[in-house]
Amino acid sequence: MRLDDIQIRDPFVLFDGDTGRYHLFGSTDENIWSGPATGFDTYWSDDLDEWHGPTAAFRPTPDFWSHTQYWAPEVHRYGDAFYMFATFTAEGQRRGTQVLRADRPEGPYAPWSDGPLTPREWECLDGTLHVEDGTPYLVFCHEWKDVGDGEVQAIRLTDDLRGTVGDPVLLFRASEAPWARSIERPEFPRVFVTDGPSMHRAADGRLLMLWSSFGDQGYAMGVATSRSGSIAGPWTQAEQPIWAADGGHGMIFADAAGGLYLTLHTPNRTPDERARFFPLEETDEGLRLKD
Repeated sequence: MRLDDIQIRDPFVLFDGDTGRYHLFGSTDENIWSGPATGFDTYWSDDLDEWHGPTAAFRPTPDFWSHTQYWAPEVHRYGDAFYMFATFTAEGQRRGTQVLRADRPEGPYAPWSDGPLTPREWECLDGTLHVEDGTPYLVFCHEWKDVGDGEVQAIRLTDDLRGTVGDPVLLFRASEAPWARSIERPEFPRVFVTDGPSMHRAADGRLLMLWSSFGDQGYAMGVATSRSGSIAGPWTQAEQPIWAADGGHGMIFADAAGGLYLTLHTPNRTPDERARFFPLEETDEGLRLKD
């Protein structure tokens, strides 16, 4: 099948150098917004054009704490295993990011952390792994539903990725981006969304972060840069989004030859969302889509 055949949001691509295969993950339930969740599926390809699958990457057991709204799985190789960071929710509990583990990139994945690693009293989503000088961090979104002006936060993880160390640290708020626009919600006078943080270490050492919100033309994705080169920041925001209209929640991956690609979903409506790949290059200003 081709990408046009695969309904998927929040795409994440992992290249497995051992097999030469690309693995595509994402929010793959037919209706991710409500009703019972099935789990996460994955697809694989040798060339980024023809895809195979789906295969079941994660299926919950009957006693799993969450049974609805399974979002944004990312898979990272860490040590000798593969770890999935994914968003879950349940009635009476706050949404959060939990870690799952598998021996192979395609899974099957089983719960690794004891529930979400994001603060249990916060509404959180879209956690991603960032490793800096050997220390793992969880970078995640503290939702507008709690704070109005959505936040990107980071918290240190234990070396086994099963727990956290210390308290979360605020990296930035959505309204700090010149391109971000508020959306109308009754809970707050102004609401700014933060979605899908994804880290990228540039060849020159700069630490960049992709993240999504709403701009002048709908769902969009921008780039933030850490001036220190560290997760601690301070973070500065690009003036204009790298993707401006009706798409976002992306990440950067390298192909077998080392070429960079941006993947994101567009359009931003269910059931029409599809993954798209765009050649990408690093510039002195940050990142640029190739013509």
